[in-house]
Amino acid sequence: MVFGKSRTGRIEMINIAEQISNRAGRGLAEMALGQALGLLGNNPEKNAKYVISAVDYFTRRKKDSIRRDWVRNWLRDGGPGREFLGRILKNTNPAVRRRYIARMIVSFLFRDPPYTMLISPTMRCNYRCHGCYAASYERKEDMSPEVFDRVIGEAEDMGINFIILLGGEPFLYPGLLDILHKHSHSFFQIYTNGSLVDKAMAKKLVRLGNVAPQLSVNGPGLYTDSSRGEGAFQRVMTAMDNLREEGCVFGFSSLVTRHNVDVIISEEWIDLLIAKGALYGWLFLYMPVGADPDINLMPTPEQRNQLRIAIRRYRATKPILPVDFWSDGAITGGCIAGGRAYFHVNHFGDVEPCIFCHFATHNIKSCSLNESLDSDFFKAIRENQPFSYNTLRPCPMIDHPHVMWRIIQEQGAKPTHDGAEKIFTTFAPDMEQYAAGVQRIMDDVWDNDDYHDWAARWEAMPSGVTPAKFEALRRNYEESRVHKERLNSKPCILARP
Repeated sequence: MVFGKSRTGRIEMINIAEQISNRAGRGLAEMALGQALGLLGNNPEKNAKYVISAVDYFTRRKKDSIRRDWVRNWLRDGGPGREFLGRILKNTNPAVRRRYIARMIVSFLFRDPPYTMLISPTMRCNYRCHGCYAASYERKEDMSPEVFDRVIGEAEDMGINFIILLGGEPFLYPGLLDILHKHSHSFFQIYTNGSLVDKAMAKKLVRLGNVAPQLSVNGPGLYTDSSRGEGAFQRVMTAMDNLREEGCVFGFSSLVTRHNVDVIISEEWIDLLIAKGALYGWLFLYMPVGADPDINLMPTPEQRNQLRIAIRRYRATKPILPVDFWSDGAITGGCIAGGRAYFHVNHFGDVEPCIFCHFATHNIKSCSLNESLDSDFFKAIRENQPFSYNTLRPCPMIDHPHVMWRIIQEQGAKPTHDGAEKIFTTFAPDMEQYAAGVQRIMDDVWDNDDYHDWAARWEAMPSGVTPAKFEALRRNYEESRVHKERLNSKPCILARP
């Protein structure tokens, strides 16, 4: 969806006919892909052909070429996608295959921005994790069921049917599954610590068919228990067993810090997650936001590059799909926040550009979701995206903090909790030093690896990057690199005694 205002000031949708056609296409694609997934058998070659045929048919547009080519390469003979399909067949209930997995893949292929909404109906939690403030909230501070239901409905009306639930611990929210059942045409990822996912809950989720838990785990044994409490690791492993045995799709979510990055990217750890049944996973760099942020927990620029290398290697060799928001900026054309591809609604109703950017100008209790996404604050963020031609440095929070702070101040965005501005004020010198270190490493990677092929095709994607802006970004980047090379090549002239 593209937001804009007519001359009369009315909020309007652009290219309505195209969007209606696209929604119809999504419905047909879900049906076709669901049938293909339902036909999976014991022949890996036939399985891959079923899925490739369905994907090829519905990705004929030029702007779909990046995703189509990636799927075909991933499902090539000998590729990890063949084994991935085998894991789906072995571990996933057929009804879940036809509903959740088909919708997830189609959303990936048919996304018109924004295509994902993050929403936190509660911030209450039964854990007391180090550095997290969620345990201090009470039930009276939950989002009301009426507002929660209304916002999901408004998102669906805008064409968003991939919704991510955060917290707190979402499974503490009363009546959660009833609301998700009501919105059966959408599919939901629930970020959870896993402590409430017993066998009975796993059965309920399979019956729903449109829900996949994302289990939070920060590494084996002590790595998880040290941050989440004694016994947390074993509880999340048990939750994985319960979900796998019932045939429910699930993934993992890991917070990557300076202290656990080596074990998080180890082959032994990835293999354990595969054995437990996880199909995909999100890896999040520690961000110095929230309660009592500790800048020293951030992975170093060098460790961030280690993570990038590992993620690419595992996607090319293992039957699992790990994702790194920062290093995968090349795939998305940079930052996806501010409604370009996603946004976050917190439990108070504040509409934030990103799960890590705790600032807002609008609240869904006093306006519609569409009005929130059309705010000057969100538009300013989208107009500045991508923040660099090198989209291995996509993040305005940690890679370009001066730009994000300027937008926040210019648009009068207010912090949604105490201390939200610390990353831009208290930690400003540290963040500038960090950003410089990331630029030094990632610019060299960008110039010498295979990322240019992605950049050259952004214009065909629904990214909002015009050819003129694309060319200006490229020119500015290349000029900065030439300037840097000249500085590095200048001879050192010693003063005469």
